Amino acid sequence: MRLLVNILFKFFHPCSLSQNTNRRLPHTVLRNVVALMATNSSIMTNHLPTTFSGRLDRFNGVTVHSESEPCNISDFGDKVDNSIKKWRDDGRRGIWFKVHLDQSDWVPVLVKKGFRYHHAKDDFVMMYLWLPVEENCNIPPYAHTMIGVGAVVINDQNKILVVSEKYYQVPHWKLPGGYVEPGENLVDAAIREVWEETGVETEFQTVLTLRQGHYGMFGCSDIYTVISLKPLSSDIEKCEREIDKCMWMDVDEYLKHPNVHELNRFFVQKYLEYLKKNLKIDWHHGIHQVLKKAYTVYYITSTDGDDKNQKPC
Repeated sequence: MRLLVNILFKFFHPCSLSQNTNRRLPHTVLRNVVALMATNSSIMTNHLPTTFSGRLDRFNGVTVHSESEPCNISDFGDKVDNSIKKWRDDGRRGIWFKVHLDQSDWVPVLVKKGFRYHHAKDDFVMMYLWLPVEENCNIPPYAHTMIGVGAVVINDQNKILVVSEKYYQVPHWKLPGGYVEPGENLVDAAIREVWEETGVETEFQTVLTLRQGHYGMFGCSDIYTVISLKPLSSDIEKCEREIDKCMWMDVDEYLKHPNVHELNRFFVQKYLEYLKKNLKIDWHHGIHQVLKKAYTVYYITSTDGDDKNQKPC
């Protein structure tokens, strides 16, 4: 290719043209240039990968990212066929294609090759194909449970922090709280939700209860964790977007209030029982010894700290 550039530069250099305007590229040289270009094009085409590389996972599966391994749609079908054959020969199991928006024309081709939808987000769809023919597909379904938190926040005057949501039509007084964000721990979510909805700063005391339900939003299951938080401030600054009313209410009044759900009364009663016991559910961050990923353990411990040396590694 460098030779081709030198030839063209020699015959078409501006200085050469100014000295001899009648100069033309000889036909024999032109034929050689065309042949050289065709040869280089063929070489480059032959060196293009005929299969996807992907990334091998710990389950002997392969994940292909469309952004990392782009492919023209005209070549895509053959490349998928070649890849599937190679992966079968290599004994691979679950094959994943993470297809971003820019390569969305891959999707109908993958469907014709037997791939199925697994999940999707704003900018990509994840598709999979199970290769073993003598083994049932054991690819788990996508996340099917939503996680929410509520907070019991009671101050030194035995008043509980309660809110009434703006867009919920039935009169109610509930605990501040909401959904846990991706990558967020339960305790951090509870502290954040209280701050966002009421402007009150808090710190962790104990996990109180866990409620599980099914067939909720988007057909998902739902886990709602109630956490006791100690208030560090008292002034209320409610969230104007989500909260209609917010106040400190006497605990006794809350337990008898007609606009309080039975479950919320139960959560507060569990808090009052917690005060009488020498136990709490604490939490601890750690790193998984095998996966090397962060995790959080919630465990029963004494409130006086007698077993503080028994935390998980």
